[in-house]
Amino acid sequence: MSHPPPFVAIDFETADNGADSACAIGVVRVENGEITQRLTRLIRPPRRTNQYAHIHGIRWEDVRDEPDFAGVWPAVAPILEGAAFFAAHNASFDRRILHGSCLAYGITPPAQRFECTVVLARKTWRMPKNDLATLARFINFTLNHHEAGSDAEACARILLAAHRHAANGG
Repeated sequence: MSHPPPFVAIDFETADNGADSACAIGVVRVENGEITQRLTRLIRPPRRTNQYAHIHGIRWEDVRDEPDFAGVWPAVAPILEGAAFFAAHNASFDRRILHGSCLAYGITPPAQRFECTVVLARKTWRMPKNDLATLARFINFTLNHHEAGSDAEACARILLAAHRHAANGG
């Protein structure tokens, strides 16, 4: 069976509405249909406000001593290198945060296109709900929702399951 080209699933948790407000990142690299690398890091956002702590549980106290986005980038960039594309659930959100965070710290944003697993799931399975938790259950992945590494892995596994579905005549 053929596999999708190497890709990286990305998920961000954010502190506020700013495109530069990443407070956590999860990246999962897939090659030959297998997860080859995982990285989850907390990030100190540029502002102390954290209006989404009630969703992801990340408080200022959890991130104040963590590196900012520029400090995390050297660990993230090598995992992204050579990926044919990035995958994300609601990809426009994660693309906005990746590009906004890169630009805020003088980093050239990666050029790879984003594949949205919401759109992919709608086309592949035509389920009534395509949120991450529903899809994770559908593919039998135990999700720790709003934990960036778990969300990124769910996204990678959704893309792989959709690819297998299509390869088997969908």
